Amino acid sequence: MPFKETSTTTLTFSLSNINLPFCSHQLRVCTSITKSLFGLYCSVLYLTKMSSDLQKSCFLFSAPATDSQCASRPLDLVFIIDSSRSVRPIEFEKVKIFLVDMVDTLDIGPDATRVAVVNYASTVKIEFLLKDHLDKVKIKQAINRIEPLAAGTMTGLAIKKAMDEAFTEKSGARSRSKNISKVAIIVTDGRPQDQVEQVSAAARASGIEIYAVGVDRADMRSLRLMASNPLDDHVFYVETYGVIEKLTSKFRETLCGLDRCGMGHDCEHICVSNVSSYYCQCRNGYILNEDKRTCSLKSKNCVEVIEDPCKCEARLAFQKQTQASLQDLTAKHILLASLCSSCNYVNTFISTLIPR
Repeated sequence: MPFKETSTTTLTFSLSNINLPFCSHQLRVCTSITKSLFGLYCSVLYLTKMSSDLQKSCFLFSAPATDSQCASRPLDLVFIIDSSRSVRPIEFEKVKIFLVDMVDTLDIGPDATRVAVVNYASTVKIEFLLKDHLDKVKIKQAINRIEPLAAGTMTGLAIKKAMDEAFTEKSGARSRSKNISKVAIIVTDGRPQDQVEQVSAAARASGIEIYAVGVDRADMRSLRLMASNPLDDHVFYVETYGVIEKLTSKFRETLCGLDRCGMGHDCEHICVSNVSSYYCQCRNGYILNEDKRTCSLKSKNCVEVIEDPCKCEARLAFQKQTQASLQDLTAKHILLASLCSSCNYVNTFISTLIPR
């Protein structure tokens, strides 16, 4: 595969002995594209003979630090992909391309994002674990080797296996103390043949954030039962596998370290970005109103509390202040009464001394 490098990188492929239909779905030929503009390198590794049929082994190499990548937050990311009988071979290849494109958008590495893939139909197979491949090239090679399982759609079983086996420290997930987000992206085109509500709830309760991607005949109710809240940010639908790659940019916005406040907000004082949205805070001396956007000056008579600044703590403070005031008034009253009593005694004594 000779190539000539000048000021622009031109790759010339010798394809005379390659049957193109077997790898055309992933082969991207880059001709006269500058490194500085796209930073892409393209390569065809080889085609092997398997069961008298050619098996593709083509994948895209990406140079580091391109504009298509992002400084994503570190994730323990597990793809859960449906390869049941309803997913045709060409459609399954589209899913694999989507996975490869997703990997290309993320920072991959031991201290960055780690990726695993769970493949399911009637049975569930963990294709590779979070600890198995810690660079993009090896992950994409592993994705390229995945084969469909066919038969039924046991989505609930796949979620449980991912929770019990793929998201464990033994399998390469980081410990809770490291505060690394655990994310599952489920891709399916059908209705689950088992229960998904309880197992999905258990997965979410364990700290796994679930995104559900439905294609074509996917059951929207099941997708909503599986996904994390808010559902509008975690449930996606595309009409065909042919356009599933369009979701890559959407997930890039969600998983990358983007400044949500910088994209526009309605906070009166301070905007704080989080993973998929933002929330509002107030400056010192102010409290956040019920609308969670505007701020009001904090009352001097109220003790600051998390939920309501004028509940129990403030009442106790008021009671203490009132009691102190009453005690002070009582002491003054006693002193005044004592003085008055003394005055009456003096007056009586003086009156006895004055002759009548």
